[in-house]
Amino acid sequence: MTQIQKGICAEPNLHAQYLMFNVIDDDPQVIRVKLAHILDILDHYDEEHYEAMVSGVIAIGASYWEELYPGAKPAELTPFPDMQCEDRNAPVTPCDIFVQIRADRADVCYAIGAEICEVLKLHVELFEEIKGFRYLDGRDLIGFVDGTENPRGMRKIGVATVGDKDPDFRGGSYIHVQRYRTHMDKWNRVPEKQQEDIIGRTKADNVEYESEEKADFAHTKRSNLKDENGNSIEILRQSMPYGDMSVKGLFFVSCAKSPQPFTQMLASMIFGDQNGVYDKLLDYTSAETGAAFFAPSLSFIRSNIDI
Repeated sequence: MTQIQKGICAEPNLHAQYLMFNVIDDDPQVIRVKLAHILDILDHYDEEHYEAMVSGVIAIGASYWEELYPGAKPAELTPFPDMQCEDRNAPVTPCDIFVQIRADRADVCYAIGAEICEVLKLHVELFEEIKGFRYLDGRDLIGFVDGTENPRGMRKIGVATVGDKDPDFRGGSYIHVQRYRTHMDKWNRVPEKQQEDIIGRTKADNVEYESEEKADFAHTKRSNLKDENGNSIEILRQSMPYGDMSVKGLFFVSCAKSPQPFTQMLASMIFGDQNGVYDKLLDYTSAETGAAFFAPSLSFIRSNIDI
């Protein structure tokens, strides 16, 4: 039976550790074995510290997949969509392996990350690590609740994971990550009502504007799309804020059964509608990284060590 990686559909946590690696070893079999060992590390901490609600995701970069797993490839796996329009852009960051660690204890996240880095250290270089955290009642640092549009309950599985259309990769998920840096000084100078118009939702009580009340530039309008039949185009967001007293932002993570929803949403935000009306939130936050991955099922990782 196909087992989905626990972190794909996990409930929100208090802490996260995001690790991005590039492989420097030319022996893919060693990496396959190491990835299976990382699953054991996650299982150990999940059992040893069950109260911390540990979850994890291991995802393979679009450009590294065929080297690591020659032969079968997820049907829609493609590089991160490089987009730019005026001063808005979605830069591409070369990355072979992405690991997301989440828990309700910061020390557990750290311990898991340290073990994973120790396991991989002779074979990869760690070029970015970001610590995410839950902010107040699940808000982004700009003060608005994040992830309100996420599917709930069992619907998450249908939105976030591959189904029978690609049976070899059933239970896997297309992952896109972006690290956004928020220009807080600029944002904080914007009056609250104008901030609400930019987001398309009230700030204090998180009430979404009615559709006819939203400006075309509202974030909730540009990022929440519908298909030709009027059905919502959905992704599952696993994003968390990060930062300190000088640098602040959002580490965006999306999980989906296809890369198309993310690509369509990003294009809507950056290029805008037929009149060129883009997502006004991008005037106050900038993507500094971007990468595309596939997170295969647990069954796939464990059964493809010797290929």
